[in-house]
This record gives sequence, structure tokens and C-alpha cells, in this order.
Amino acid sequence: MGLAGHAAQRPGELSCGQQRVALAVADRVPEPSDGVIVEDWTRSAPGASELRQGRSAHPRGIRIPPIAALRSTLGKERPEDNGAMARGKLRIHLGAAPGVGKTYAMLSEAHRRVERGTDCVVAFVEPHGRPRTEALLHGLERIPSAELEHRGAVFPEMDLDAVLARRPQVALVDELAHTNVPGSRHAKRWQDVEELLAAGIDVLSTVNIQHLESLGDVVESITGVRQRETVPDEVVRRADQVELVDMTPEALRRRMAHGNIYQPDKVDAALSNYFRPGNLTALRELALLWVADRVDAHLQRYRSEHDVSAIWGSRERIVVGLTGGPEGRTLIRRAARLAEKGAGGEVLAVYISRSDGLTAASPKELAEQRTLVEDLGGSFHHVVGDDIPAALLAFARGANATQIVLGSSRRRAWQYVFGPGVGATVARDSGPDLDVHIVTHGQVAKGRGLPVARDARLGRSRRAAGWMVGVAGPAAVALLLSAVDLGLANDMLLFLALTVAAALLGGLWPALASAAVGSLLLNYFYTPPLHRWTIADPKNIVAIAIFVAVGVSVASVVDLAARRTHQAARLRAESEILSFLAGNVLRGETGLEDLLERVRETFGMDSAALLERAGDVEPWTCAGRAGRGRPVERPEDADVEVPVGDHMALALTGRVPPAEDRRVLAAFAAQAAVVLDRRRLREQADQALALAEGNRIRTALLAAVSHDLRTPLAGIKAAVSSLRSEDVEWSPEDRSELLEGIEDGADRLDHLVGNLLDMSRLHTGTVTPLIREIDLDEVVPMALGGVPEADVALDVPESLPMVAADPGLLERAMANVIENAVKYSPPGLPVLVAASALADRVEVRVVDRGPGVPDEAKDRIFEPFQRHGDAPRGAGVGLGLAVARGFAEAMGGTLNAEDTPGGGLTMALTLRAAGTRPESVPAAEPERQPS
Repeated sequence: MGLAGHAAQRPGELSCGQQRVALAVADRVPEPSDGVIVEDWTRSAPGASELRQGRSAHPRGIRIPPIAALRSTLGKERPEDNGAMARGKLRIHLGAAPGVGKTYAMLSEAHRRVERGTDCVVAFVEPHGRPRTEALLHGLERIPSAELEHRGAVFPEMDLDAVLARRPQVALVDELAHTNVPGSRHAKRWQDVEELLAAGIDVLSTVNIQHLESLGDVVESITGVRQRETVPDEVVRRADQVELVDMTPEALRRRMAHGNIYQPDKVDAALSNYFRPGNLTALRELALLWVADRVDAHLQRYRSEHDVSAIWGSRERIVVGLTGGPEGRTLIRRAARLAEKGAGGEVLAVYISRSDGLTAASPKELAEQRTLVEDLGGSFHHVVGDDIPAALLAFARGANATQIVLGSSRRRAWQYVFGPGVGATVARDSGPDLDVHIVTHGQVAKGRGLPVARDARLGRSRRAAGWMVGVAGPAAVALLLSAVDLGLANDMLLFLALTVAAALLGGLWPALASAAVGSLLLNYFYTPPLHRWTIADPKNIVAIAIFVAVGVSVASVVDLAARRTHQAARLRAESEILSFLAGNVLRGETGLEDLLERVRETFGMDSAALLERAGDVEPWTCAGRAGRGRPVERPEDADVEVPVGDHMALALTGRVPPAEDRRVLAAFAAQAAVVLDRRRLREQADQALALAEGNRIRTALLAAVSHDLRTPLAGIKAAVSSLRSEDVEWSPEDRSELLEGIEDGADRLDHLVGNLLDMSRLHTGTVTPLIREIDLDEVVPMALGGVPEADVALDVPESLPMVAADPGLLERAMANVIENAVKYSPPGLPVLVAASALADRVEVRVVDRGPGVPDEAKDRIFEPFQRHGDAPRGAGVGLGLAVARGFAEAMGGTLNAEDTPGGGLTMALTLRAAGTRPESVPAAEPERQPS
């Protein structure tokens, strides 16, 4: 951004070196000029005459190139729906460091608006005890702050509700990045501002460059201070106006030394730490660059919306045309030196390839040049176009470039007969607003270093057939025509047809040979005087010349059509390969070895390997390999090397593919790197998931077991202590009750430890069920052993087939399910245990009338340490259902949760039937043992 011109000094103005870059491009009140002015921030501020000091420095007014046309652009940034409340406008005063005068500039702007009749209020401004700031607060309406208490201290915060109720036109909110006291409506002040804007209130605010979220690490590396209060960049970028309140580091340090920023006891520490000249200079540069980028983005958007094709030299943008040759490094460095001479210079390297992809540029050379451009702070672009000069100029104008750097031509002298080179064409068509630099380099004298592969489309047999037709065909036609007189015109048509056939078979050169041989034979055998090389009739000379011209033209057209057809077929095949490849990679269906095997098969290679290394000096290692033959240990040992970044390469052995295959090979190599990264990320995710699951189970186990172990242990300990006490004479009934409590606590501990051991066995995969044919009558009584008889109702038909299961595992699974149902079932409503046969399965349903479980939680209750709500009767760690499902699945069955009609939860345990129940004497209902 060029700065030029100086404003005259105004007598009596404060000359402390502060300037403001007024970047407001959508202000509702017109500015005095179409440009952007950097001016003294105390101009026309109320009360400024009392605060001005007679210093020797001169205030400056510096004009930046006009950007008034951008006003309409920002006016379209947030279109408002018809009938909707108009969103307020945000104006931000941006500073490089504390003390540059952001709050002062904001208050000065408020006074200007009040003088124009605007309703402005001070929503929250922190003067920090600075007299000049406090003086500017006089005359402005202030909304009282809200007093919030936190950790025994009272903090003032903006009263958002009061501002919304007052509903001014403009609200002043200082320190946009401030973190609100806990208990406020929003965590950050910028969120308060968003609510004000949504209510249609304009806001004036302030923020320092170090508080932008994207610059946090940069500011920390400069100052050594981590910024804990940040604001998202998008909030500032969406602002309708951004003013840069600027001050030189020297002036800011003088303000600090005079006590105008911090209290005197903090001045020395600040000057020797955060306010060092180097820190302030770096922060000032960050602020200037951020604002310049914002203006440039608005400029580019304006040019795009208004179809502006003319180049506006707002900043130096230098386009470097690369051919893929070694001279590219020289051109890139020259362009970088040119960019350094102008403020905000930018380098854009562009490589233009033909649409047929037949340019034999070195991928390795292009990769190295791309790295060089990016290391120098530029960007690399790949453009496809058959007309290289036109494509280069279109790119430069689209990027609003001001200069183009090209290498001097490597064309030979005779090639200029067919037209000027790329550099000359670009210089001729560039126009007056685009400078073209032709740079000499060491490759000029070496001729054309990167030839275009033109004839990689036809097989050897077709070319041989074309030459046969082109050379021997005319002689054969002449021999046939010696017996028949068809006339010169018909003879020419036959030879012309032969030329077309040669072009279709062998391409351009066999067709040209056919035209040359045919013209000679026509002259010798069919043009008077016969059997002489002279032509008597001038008309025949014209006819022969036209024949040669038509033959050459037809041969060229047919050859071009054949090449285009071949290119289209090849590009279609490439697109199908790449589409298939991308689809498989995106869906995660292709492993690295499968991908390498497809590369090997597609290009007819012996082997394909993906090599990588950790650093530039580290040895290469093989990440994946497919094919036969000796393994490749280094990319240099392979027949084909396709680099992928700096530390990875695809190495192929078997043959050297043509240049046009390298584009697809590069895509395969990039996808192989993606597959490798995905595999490693999946492994890391699996490890992290396993670790997280282990930590979760460990935490849940400690949290649950600590309570469920402590409760029965406390009861046992209390009962034992009571029995051992000699101070109390216990009756036999009391002793029996205490012993029963000890037994009950021991049973609960045994049940808990059993579930923990079962869960551990399930997680480690050591559960080995002993499947045999069993009768449910053998298992159900044991599963109900610890449940009161009144709490369960049985409906197990005697005709049920036997089931294939492990008796011990089935008993534990059913006991856990029934215990869980009894625990959540209301008193007086027994749990129903019903069994039925379904084809080759037997289903046991445990039905309760409890509170039920939502659909989204039905699978979650089978996870370890999950409890739905509080168990009204009994305790547990949430392992019962997890163990039950694990045992059921280990036996080849299932355990699922369903809703009970009318309310409640039904557990459906399904097992494989072993056969028909054998005939037997009806068994009586098992006698229930009291718990």
C-alpha cells in the first residue's frame, strides 16, 4: 500500500505521533474526500484545546490511494431481508498495543456523532485512570455498569439489559476481547456486542491486534506473553468499519514514560518487557499488514463483483511463468527480489500445461520450485491452457498482477519463422498496465530443454503401416493406373485419398511423404510431357501445387483429429481411473497394498513401493509394497520416482513410462500417501479409543465400586464390632439379626466381585462356554434363588424344547436380568418371567412395570457401569446387564431391551433350541427358597 503526500501542520494540535488509518468504507456520513486519510486522532475532538501540548513534532496527514469505490461493496456484505430488523453497524478502532489511543479515538468519534444529532450512549468504557480519556467522557450519556460478585470481589460489567432497554442509535463498548465475569449472560464481551447489533444498535468498539485469535501464537513468540482474552478474527473482519489507530514505538514509549498509560510504579517493568521497541515495531507491523490484507480482500471482491479487468496497482503482485525447467529457480529468486522492493509485494508462480497433458516437464523439478516459492512467501498455481501466452495473461489480470517475469526464449532462429515466442507474445499483448521482465539464464544457449511429446499416441505397428501406405502406396496406385486412363483430375483424387489413408494410419509425416511421392508420380507419369519432370501446361502446374497443398492440409487436419481423439480417450481412461481411485480412498475401501498393486497393474510395472523417511538425513523405509522382484530401498534405485512432499516417494520398477503417464502416477502417489496417513490415523484412533475406554472403565469402576464396596463392608464391620462389644448384652434375636446382616453384606460383596470378574473375562475374551442341551427348568430355579417369591411370576411351559447353552453362564445372565427387573419394578407388581418357542429359537422374556427406558438409551444400558436413574430398591455398579448380554452373545444368543405395553421394560433373551423336549412326568413348580 503506497503512502504519499503530507498534510500541513495545524497550529496547536497534539503532535504525539498518533495517526489513524480510517478504513471505514461503509460509513453513513460521507468522508471529506474519496481517499483514506491517516490523520492526527485529536482533530476536532471536544476538549482537545485544553489537552494539547506544544511539542515540536509535526502531525502528518498521509493519503492512501482512493478506495471510496469500495463503499458499495461493503454495503452488500450483509443484505437484510425485507421487513426484518436492520442489523446494527460495527465500527472497530484497532490498535497495535495498549495506549495508542483507541478509546480516545472512539470517544472523539462519539462526540462528532453527538454534534450531528446522533443518539449515542456509553455502554461501557474503561478509562484506566487516564485524565484525557476521562475528560472526553464528559458530555456523553453513560449507562451505569452492572456490579457482579466473583470469589468475594465485585467487578463492573456492561449492563446489557439496560442498554437494550435504552435502545440508543449508537453504543460505545470498550475492549471487545474482554472476558465477562462468570454469571454474565455471555462469556465474552464480543457476544454482548453481537446481541446489540442484532437488536439494530450501532456499536463503536476497540481491540488490540494481539487479541485476534489467529495471531495468538505469533504475538506470544514476539512478546513472550500468552493472550488469554481473544476475539475471533471473523468478528473483526465482519465489521463495517475498521480504523487503525497508529502510533510510532518511540511516541508510545514516551507516553508510557510520562505516566499516560500505566501507573508510575509499573512503567519501568512495562518499558523493559512488553513495551520494548522491537516488540512494538513487530506488533505495529502485524496491525498494518492485517489491515492491508483486509483492504485488499475488499478490493478483490469489488473487482470481481463489478467485472473489473483493468489492473489496479494497489500493491506489487509479480507473476512468474515457469516451464518446469531448471531456469525456474533463477526466475523465482528474481521475482522475490522485485517483490521486496515494494510494500506488501507478493509472488505468484504459475505453471501452464497443455490440456492434452503431453508436456514433458519434470515433476520433481516442479515440486522443488514449488517448495522454493512457498519458502520465499509466495504461492504456486497450476493452470491448464493450450494458448500459453493467453493463459498467462488471463491469470495475471485475474490476480491483479502488476509485473510478469519470464525466462528468455530458448527457441532456435528458424523457429521464429512460424511466429514469435511466448515472451514476445506476452510483451506485445500485456498492455500499458502490466510490466513484462525477460530474464536471461544459463539455459538459453542449450536450446529447447523440455520438448513436447507429440507422437506418444500411435503404436509402432500403426506407424509402420502408415509409412508403408505413404511410400509404397503411390507406386502401387501408379502401377494400377498405367493400364487405365482416368484423366488427371481423377488421378489426383486417387492420390489424395491415399494421402488421407496414410494420415489415418501413421499420422502427419507418412501423409506428407505420400503427398510428396504422389505429386512426383503425377508429374512424371500423367502430366504432359509424359516421362519428364517438366510440365508444359501452366494449368497443370497449378493443379499439382493445389494437390500438394490440399494433401498437406488434409494430412494436418486428420493428424490433429487423430491426436485429439486419442487424447480424449486417454483423458477419459485417466478420469475413470482417478474417479475409481478417489471413490475407494474416500470410502476407505482400499488398503495401501491394494492401491500399490493397482498402480503396478495399471502401468505394467514389476513392483511398486511407497518409501518414506523421517528427515532429510534419515534412511528410507518401506511403508508398503506390491509386486515381484527385489525390493527398492531408495527412490534413486527405482526406474520411476514420483515424489510426494519432502519425505515420501512412490518408487516403481520395470520400465520407464511415457511423460503423459506421470500425471496419473502423481495422483496415485498422492492417494497412496493419503491412504497411509489414514491407516496411521485409524491406528492412533483405535489406540486412543482403547486407552480412553480403559480409562473410562477404570474411572467408573473406582467411582462405583468405592461406594458399593464401602456400603456392605461398613455394615459388616458395624455388625462385627457390635457382636464383639462387651458393653452390651445382645439377645439371641439381636445376634441373629446382626449375623444375618453380615451374611447379606457378604453375599452382596460376592455378587459384586463375581460381576467384576465376569466383566473382566468378557473384556479379555477368556469366556469359553461349555454348550450342552439343558432344560430351562434346570436353570430358572437357580436364577431365582436370591429373589423373594412374591416379586416374580413364572410362565414357563413344560413343552418348551431344550436349549443349547452353558448352564452356569445362562444362570448368571438370567439372574442379573431378573435382579435388575425386580430392582426397578414398583412394589406389589411382580416381575413376569415367560418363555416361548419361536421356530428354532427359545425366547425368555423378563417383563417389569417400572419407569421404562427411552429408545435412545436402550443400547446404552448394556454398557458397563451404566445405570438408568436411581435404583429405588437396592444398589449396583451397572455391570449386571453388560455381563448378561456378554454371556448371551458368548452362547450364540441375544439379549435386547423392548418397551412393555402399558409401561415398563422387557428384556428378551433368545437362545438356540437344541431339540424337542422329551416326554416326562410333569414336574412340580420348584420350591422357592426365601432370601
